Amino acid sequence: MENFSFDISDETLRAIADMGYEKPTPIQEMTIEPLLRGRDLIGQAQTGTGKTAAFGIPMVEKVDASSKTVQALVLCPTRELAVQTAQELLKLGKYRPGLKTLAVYGGQPIERQLRELRNGVQIVVGTPGRVMDHLNRGSLDISLISMCVLDEADEMLDMGFRDDIESILSKAGEHRQTALFSATMPLPIMSLAQKYLDNPEYLKVENKSMTVDAIKQTYIQVRSFHKVELLSRLLVRDDIKRALVFMNTKVGVEDVVTSLQNRGFAAAGLHGDMRQIERDAIMARFKSGTVDILIATDVAARGLDIDNVEAVFNYDLPLDVEQYVHRIGRTGRAGKEGRAYTFVVGRELGRLWEYRRITKAPILTEQPPSGRDIRAAQEKRFVERALEIAKEDVEISENAKRLIENEDPAKTINALIRLLIDEGGKSIHADMDIRIPEPPKPAPKPQGAPAYPFKSAGGRPYDKSGRRAAEGRDARPYDRRPSSRPYERKNERAPHAPSRRDEGQKKPYGRDVRPQRAFFDPRKNKAPEPHRAMPRQSGERGGPEEK
Repeated sequence: MENFSFDISDETLRAIADMGYEKPTPIQEMTIEPLLRGRDLIGQAQTGTGKTAAFGIPMVEKVDASSKTVQALVLCPTRELAVQTAQELLKLGKYRPGLKTLAVYGGQPIERQLRELRNGVQIVVGTPGRVMDHLNRGSLDISLISMCVLDEADEMLDMGFRDDIESILSKAGEHRQTALFSATMPLPIMSLAQKYLDNPEYLKVENKSMTVDAIKQTYIQVRSFHKVELLSRLLVRDDIKRALVFMNTKVGVEDVVTSLQNRGFAAAGLHGDMRQIERDAIMARFKSGTVDILIATDVAARGLDIDNVEAVFNYDLPLDVEQYVHRIGRTGRAGKEGRAYTFVVGRELGRLWEYRRITKAPILTEQPPSGRDIRAAQEKRFVERALEIAKEDVEISENAKRLIENEDPAKTINALIRLLIDEGGKSIHADMDIRIPEPPKPAPKPQGAPAYPFKSAGGRPYDKSGRRAAEGRDARPYDRRPSSRPYERKNERAPHAPSRRDEGQKKPYGRDVRPQRAFFDPRKNKAPEPHRAMPRQSGERGGPEEK
């Protein structure tokens, strides 16, 4: 292990070699030496770059295995991450006899944790909620710890653990060493570090983007009701054996799991409403390969450290850029290549472009695969495997000889390929069109027809402005509304409508009766009847004298 040129023991070097590390990752190379010196630090690196070993190696080196007191504490946002971190620390310290690590988290019987704490452990890895529970019970004493690590600090703050974290740090030893690791560094984390870390050293792995370069990122525009079909096609076309599908709702997880199982995929769901025993069973099946596709919400999938995840699907667009970074960080780990697909519906495209601007990642567009694309990819894989088998020294069967003798070899091979693909393929609707349709083009206008075929009462069509087209020498613009300009010609006047003033009638109290305005109706070619006042009742003031 000449690449690990740090001041660490031979036992730890042996454990590192057993874990398969050939050389330290950039975050490990930057942080192990300051942590061994006892310096507080803030480490920022992408998900899946070896942050656990970056603080785990110094932690194992500084712990005294002969003492039964708690000497180191690691806080994690989720149960799954706490268990995985504890397992990594156990691997790093497996050649140090007497070194014990305990994971404490909710959903597990607390009696077992209490028994282990009474027997004595040196390193405690837990979620903030369960650590607070033990502190309130008095079963955990962190006043003498020498090292405290906040792993995935941004996720813990997003999940609302800030008060618990501050309470835990306030009860820890004053002379402790504190380290904070995170993929992103929002302002709340910086303020927390300024309050509880002593002159920390800020170490950041510089990258062109916030995501790993080994992950190929694409997005596909699709309708919401075509997402399951699109997911099925991508799984079959790219021959993906292990995938993570992220969703925003628990109800959606169950629906997608059912749809994929009906199509022949080995899928399972993971969300926050499940009991811990169910979640552990599903994770065990996924890691063993019994389940190929895991559909999960962000809360349930935070901190998952699963090897050989070939692709990550953002079935629902993440709510913020930090979620996007953490999601796609589950693939392309330890330098391996990975794929990240994002399904975009309608106006979500603008939000994805904002994520691309912030992360500076090359998120390229991709068209949904058609049935022909899927069949071509399947045939290509089948031919490649067949060529590999053909290179081996295998005895030719009598059936193979009979097929070649009776039919054209090209036709026979083509028929075998079609038969094997049709029988062994997943259930997909190859004829379904899941492309985003282009907006319909306006219908062409018929030749010679007026743009506005409306006609007035006189039979003349209206022009584009809504007025009647001019005809003849003395024609004038004509409005559609007959009450605004009711006369067709310049010299035409409205007929005089007789009023009560002409008849010498007076309104009560000596005021004149105003004539009602009359209009000429060109459709009837006659003036309306004049308005006549109701006769006054006898005895009223100003009325006619009684006979």
